[in-house]
Amino acid sequence: MTVNEALKANSYPGRGILTGKSADGKYRIAVYFIMGRSENSRNRVFERTPDGIRTRAFDEKKLTDPSLIIYSPVRKLNGSLIVTNGDQTDTVYEYMANGKTFGEALRTRCFEPDAPNFTPRISAVMDESGYRQSILKTEDGGKSCMRCFYEYGYESGVLHLIHTYTCDGAPIPSFTGEPRRISVTAADAKTLADEVWSALDEANRVSLYVSFTDESGKEDIVIINKNA
Repeated sequence: MTVNEALKANSYPGRGILTGKSADGKYRIAVYFIMGRSENSRNRVFERTPDGIRTRAFDEKKLTDPSLIIYSPVRKLNGSLIVTNGDQTDTVYEYMANGKTFGEALRTRCFEPDAPNFTPRISAVMDESGYRQSILKTEDGGKSCMRCFYEYGYESGVLHLIHTYTCDGAPIPSFTGEPRRISVTAADAKTLADEVWSALDEANRVSLYVSFTDESGKEDIVIINKNA
């Protein structure tokens, strides 16, 4: 399955993470995208920080509730790259900085408190040995939290995709099943960014981050903001 096949027909996968390795085996790849249906969700851009990226309101005057939309989706720590769709990025960062694990951090967190959608929290961490992904979601209308974890070794030309929603709806149904296995041939961040951006629904896409990192730690990063 390609990125286009996984996303093109879905008008609202929500927020998504892809992690894995380039076809030539030279680069670790991380992708994070956000979409939005409301004015508040669409009023965002990605901007770089010393250790990753953060979301920021494009028009501060239109920002109504920052609690679930302003956060740091990507942070680096001692050779690891943390990617999430919320402030659990900081939870994972703090736990790992203190010698604890990705799993330990996320067992302290739950899905987002945005009834009736109860948006899942999706997360990933990459290091030299491989990558892990997680989704925290509810199956019973917010009464309990299911925590699912997936661990992968690198395979050249393979990414795994996880996103918050199965599709659009009211309420919006949570992602189901395992992360999707995606074939990638893009040789650089811009090529992959163009592929992902074009696969996302034009009306709902908001921002996209793509990074290619080689063994020395050198990064090729592309950010696309609809509000530019």
